[in-house]
Amino acid sequence: MKLRDVIARIHDWIPPETAQSYDNVGLQVGDPDASIKQGLSALDLTPQILDEAIETGSDLIVTHHPLLFKGLDRVDAGEYVGSLVHRLAANGIALLAAHTNLDSAVNGVSAKLAELLGVENLRFLQPLPSDLVKLVTYVPVEHADRVRLAVTGATDQTIGPYRDVAFQSAGEGFFKPLENADPFIGSAGGDIERVDERRLEITLSSRNLAAAIAALMGAHPYQTVPYDVFTINLPSGEFGLGMIGDLAAPVSLLSFLRRICSALDLPVARFVGDSHADLSRVAVCGGAGRDLIANAVSAGADAFVTADLSYHSFFEVLDPSGSAVMALIDAGHYETESEAEVVLAGWLAANIPEINWIRTQQRTSPIRYHVDGRDRGSNS
Repeated sequence: MKLRDVIARIHDWIPPETAQSYDNVGLQVGDPDASIKQGLSALDLTPQILDEAIETGSDLIVTHHPLLFKGLDRVDAGEYVGSLVHRLAANGIALLAAHTNLDSAVNGVSAKLAELLGVENLRFLQPLPSDLVKLVTYVPVEHADRVRLAVTGATDQTIGPYRDVAFQSAGEGFFKPLENADPFIGSAGGDIERVDERRLEITLSSRNLAAAIAALMGAHPYQTVPYDVFTINLPSGEFGLGMIGDLAAPVSLLSFLRRICSALDLPVARFVGDSHADLSRVAVCGGAGRDLIANAVSAGADAFVTADLSYHSFFEVLDPSGSAVMALIDAGHYETESEAEVVLAGWLAANIPEINWIRTQQRTSPIRYHVDGRDRGSNS
């Protein structure tokens, strides 16, 4: 299977447009025309992951975190990132990053984290804006069905569990052909024409807009095709950041902290809150979710589990008396996102079965924990 076809199928699931503006997702190293037979999923690209890819005969590595994130001045084999790029190229192994577009998926990283912690009835903590637009055109009555079917058939657009969704209403169109016109109705330089028309409205993803307009141009009988495109300002039901839901039964914060450490193989968690307070509603965000603290509070969460919290972040949930209005828990970046490997491997195996997919056996985090005289977090 060609790499470009693998990328297209992945991006149908998690479009690059749903990634955050600062991110760098998609193909990072590789030839789109290369043939792919085996793929490896991992959270990060490390020398050990690359060794594993070589040993297992993998042609493609799909990671959550991009290797090429910030701009590079050079690709120096004597430096960490440059050495990995050189080794990838030398071994003919491609690298694809699925980062915040995977975070944003309804079945993505935060949803998997919520599942591990027993959080149910999930919804997005911060839905992304919908990418839907409405394509509107005006067409003579006798051509309305032909144009509608051409436009809806040009894409695989669905609205919920339906496809080929459109609306039409009756009206009259007016125009006066000029001398240089080649009108479908009337004659050049003639009088004002009155035409029974249908207004066609078709809702579709902005990703499909170009194909829809091309189909419209090909099927519409007018010399100058009239159309408008309107943005639909609705929250997306498919993409968003973080998740919030409910526990099957209330538990104390202390019990929930124990659940987190057990589920995520975490030796220690930083938190603020009353250890004996009961929790019912829990918000989560895999990785760095500090920007969603206010969203979690506004949504009525009793606790918010995320990572990469600064010292001052914990003050954001304190009331005037210094008590926490919501428990805030830092459960580690690697730990809250390591299941991205499972999400990727599972989806890829189910949806691109032409390729053999495996999940890495390596722990990619370089961070270790010192707890009661024991080192935790290494591969040893």
